[in-house]
Amino acid sequence: MASCSSDLSMILPRVLIVSRRTLRKNKFVDFVGEYHLDLIVSYGAVPVIVPRVSGVHMLLDSFEPIHGVLLCEGEDIDPSLYDAELSTFTHQELEEIRLAHASDTAIDREKDSIELGLAKLCLERNIPFLGICRGSQVLNVACGGTLYQDVEKELSGRRPESQSVAHINYDNYDGHRHQVKVLKNTPLYQWFKESLDQDKMEIFVNSYHHQGVKKLAQRFLPMAFAPDGLIEGFYDPDVYNPEEGKFIMGLQFHPERMRRSDSDDFDYPGCPFAYKEFVKAVVAYEKKLSSSASVPKGPRLDQELENKRKMIVRSFSIAKNMYTTGRGSVPAHDSDLEAGAVFLEENTALSIQQEKRLKQMGATVRNASAYRKLKMNEEREMVARAIIGKMSIEQLTDMMSFYHMMGQICSEVLESKLKHLVAENNAAGSN
Repeated sequence: MASCSSDLSMILPRVLIVSRRTLRKNKFVDFVGEYHLDLIVSYGAVPVIVPRVSGVHMLLDSFEPIHGVLLCEGEDIDPSLYDAELSTFTHQELEEIRLAHASDTAIDREKDSIELGLAKLCLERNIPFLGICRGSQVLNVACGGTLYQDVEKELSGRRPESQSVAHINYDNYDGHRHQVKVLKNTPLYQWFKESLDQDKMEIFVNSYHHQGVKKLAQRFLPMAFAPDGLIEGFYDPDVYNPEEGKFIMGLQFHPERMRRSDSDDFDYPGCPFAYKEFVKAVVAYEKKLSSSASVPKGPRLDQELENKRKMIVRSFSIAKNMYTTGRGSVPAHDSDLEAGAVFLEENTALSIQQEKRLKQMGATVRNASAYRKLKMNEEREMVARAIIGKMSIEQLTDMMSFYHMMGQICSEVLESKLKHLVAENNAAGSN
């Protein structure tokens, strides 16, 4: 029986969930809401709890393989991570916020580091990611978005009474609901469309937060708004296809806890769909990862061939050093160059006729080298086209997404360096 359980855990995809720390009987205790775990397991994945303990943010590689990440509740995110100017709140206003939301306003920098590290890892690899409540805020911050440090003081409290929203009610914690407007042509609409009045497009959601998305990161599209304008859900349309293992989404409300009083029945049939589609993407991602890992590797060289490879590398290294330094000194042993000479004779990229023509044109050794490189590049391109032609649509899409991301990073870094260079030149000119 134990062997069967072990085999099953090796088969099912893994979803990482970071715990929240609380104080119980004068000791810290890590926990994760049971509804999250139940839904992950019921849809066919294994939840792996990442403990919120010091130093774990440096050990995230130890949790591989990672097939999905679910981030949920927790304390306020350190505002310095998303707002360089911090807040304009007075000391008195900050005290009022701390007193009103004492359980959430204590910053937990270790949890911030762990969760931001996981979020960025998911974004880099397109690992399925679902952010609930704080988790959605972490996702937005990881992508360059910002947050309201207190929704009531910065947003809802400044709206007309008809648009004002209570985003948390400690007296009716689990029973409190407020309406949100769902946008068409979004995953949230597809999940709740049977419950939506096509004129109002509204559902009522629970609410346990005093912070929320202020500036939505550029890559995301909103899926729902509260009456005061707060974004209640968003996703990345370019990374949303659960069947292909793509899912990047944040929800400010808790669909897993939207249940009727004294019952496990959901408020709406669409409530568990965020978890269902997320796990569907996790399963697909795991299969894609497994299939790519099972591609047969090239044959390993035996000891004789490995020794020959090392000799050839050393031969080229010596020859390159002689050429670039201009020193004609011959190595102590002629055999040091022999392996490279044999290799070139057997694998030359130029025919005898091509070499003669190059000599007739007065080509130098450097020209011949460039010509060889050109021929090799053409051959490499042919090989690359043949390999890429055998790749699946999912693999090609992932490759394009990766190089698109690298292009954006290069563009941003280049722009930053150019600005720095201009600033230095201006400073030098003024001196």
